Amino acid sequence: MSLGRRAAAWAVHAYTASGAVIALLALVAAAEHRFGDVFRWLGLALFIDCTDGTLARAADVKRVVPQYDGARLDDIVDYMTYVVVPIFLLHQAGLLPPEWGNWVAAAPLFASAYGFCRSDAKTEDHYFRGFPSYWNVIALYAYALQTSPAVTAAWVLVLSALVFAPLKFLYPSRAPYFRTSSITLGAIWGAVMAYAIWTLPDTPSLLVWASLAYPAYYCGMSFWLQATGRS
Repeated sequence: MSLGRRAAAWAVHAYTASGAVIALLALVAAAEHRFGDVFRWLGLALFIDCTDGTLARAADVKRVVPQYDGARLDDIVDYMTYVVVPIFLLHQAGLLPPEWGNWVAAAPLFASAYGFCRSDAKTEDHYFRGFPSYWNVIALYAYALQTSPAVTAAWVLVLSALVFAPLKFLYPSRAPYFRTSSITLGAIWGAVMAYAIWTLPDTPSLLVWASLAYPAYYCGMSFWLQATGRS
């Protein structure tokens, strides 16, 4: 194996691992109550997560460095950026009830620890099994809309329970049905949310409310596909 190919493979793994550094920077920002910066760091982490798989396949990392488990690294980083940082932000921003916020925050940490370790978290027919721990999205909406601590806690507890539910949620890039529409609408939603994050904390609330159309589509389509036997 050439030195160049090995270097490229390790560079991809380093690219994935940089998400852990970004998580640390986001945690520091949250501790300092720079919540807009937290979401900007999480946006960068999301970009890395969306692109490292393509780079890994291009560099053929599994064959070039077979002794290193990139999927495990990806899960570790994702747990930090999709779970730990967003939940810490909810806590620091006062978006959880002060009397029992610690207990509410514990629920998604435990639930997602289970979800990330399931060998069947991604189904053979290309869905996520149970709520796929999109806590960064939940935290963004809670912060941008300044939902009350009670409402935020209710959503966090319900979605934590749904991690264990026998439900299937769309995996947009590999969905067997409506893949093109899901990816297209997701790209539009992503652009809108990028603008929303960039303009925090002064994002127009109407824009944030309107952007909920895509999460509604995502959940509605997931449930409809399962109810009609298409999952």
